[in-house]
Amino acid sequence: MIKPFITRKHQEKLIEWFFFLNGIVVVAILAGIFMLLLMNAIPAFREVSIAHFLSKPIWNPDAYDQPTYGLLPMLVSSLMVTVGSLVVAIPLGIGTAAYLSDVASPRVREIAKPAVEILAGIPSVVVGFLGIVLVGPVISKLTGTYNGLNALNGSILLAVMALPTIISLSEDALTSVPRSYEEASLALGASRWQTVILVKIPAAASGILAACMLGMGRAIGETMTVLMATGNAAEFPHSFLGPVKTMTSTIAIELGEVAYYTTHFYMLFAVGLILFIITFIINLISDIIFHKHTRLQ
Repeated sequence: MIKPFITRKHQEKLIEWFFFLNGIVVVAILAGIFMLLLMNAIPAFREVSIAHFLSKPIWNPDAYDQPTYGLLPMLVSSLMVTVGSLVVAIPLGIGTAAYLSDVASPRVREIAKPAVEILAGIPSVVVGFLGIVLVGPVISKLTGTYNGLNALNGSILLAVMALPTIISLSEDALTSVPRSYEEASLALGASRWQTVILVKIPAAASGILAACMLGMGRAIGETMTVLMATGNAAEFPHSFLGPVKTMTSTIAIELGEVAYYTTHFYMLFAVGLILFIITFIINLISDIIFHKHTRLQ
């Protein structure tokens, strides 16, 4: 019998090295992005102190006499629309996940699951367009504002974009709860909804929390939707009915027009660095929580 050129042991070793190299490439790309942002942000901090950058409530790089580079209004604006989106998306997402995992019939689940996945595939520019022509006029009419391009509009749209992530991962977390928990609750006389709310959701809390964190990461990093629907006013936000300008939209608007190798150019990389760090921390926390939930199952 002729022996194969590559034995099974060698095949397994090659596959192991292949996946290992893929992981190294991903880490290297992530580190490369971080280094690119850091190296381009360092010249900015030579001109503007980090304390000034993080605390100044004014972003006005076009001022003739004294340009001002303050991250605070953009940071607060980004947090406003992100928190606003989570206030809408988390209850709706968890409720939908609970319905799909424990209440919906198999036929309804077969229709609803693909619909949620299709929602995740809608381009952000389409969502932003709907915010301008549909959500904005409704907000303007209900609140009496001049137009509906404000933080509330952005929050609603980001909630829609974060829903697929929250629904899918929350449903997976609820489905992974041991069947014995549900059977014990029903045997003690609890109704189906009492079992879901008081037993299954607490048991899947870490997985649901990870889903919400990933939804938050999805919302805070969105660009086109908030660029189109929030008004882009470079001022410190005071309410959800006022226009805001997030970190992502600032980079998208200004980076294509700014002169290279100027303080303004480097400050935009500093904004990107802060956004990268925030997003990385959010995703890291959610990943830790998700893996902890997986080990507990």
